[in-house]
Amino acid sequence: MPFIRVMGIDVFEDEEYQRYRDGMTPILHSFGGAFGYDFKVSEVLISKTEEKINRVFTIEFPSREVMDTFFSSPEYLAVQQRHFVNSVGSKTVIAMHDVED
Repeated sequence: MPFIRVMGIDVFEDEEYQRYRDGMTPILHSFGGAFGYDFKVSEVLISKTEEKINRVFTIEFPSREVMDTFFSSPEYLAVQQRHFVNSVGSKTVIAMHDVED
């Protein structure tokens, strides 16, 4: 069953974050994953967290198990360490859910 995670993040370095996306997207695709929606947001009206959010996106996987395997893969972790930590101040999981076909 497909699985979707809705994320909110605070990007403080756009070019470095783009390098992260460029590096991780082929790895994501190799796991059968993809981005569904991606928004830059200028104002958050209601939030359940104190963390700043200026980007909201969905990331989709064939299953929750595939998502877990992707995020723990050495290839992904190398790209994350190289680029994500130098471009994102905070991340918030807004929602995760299975998608009915």
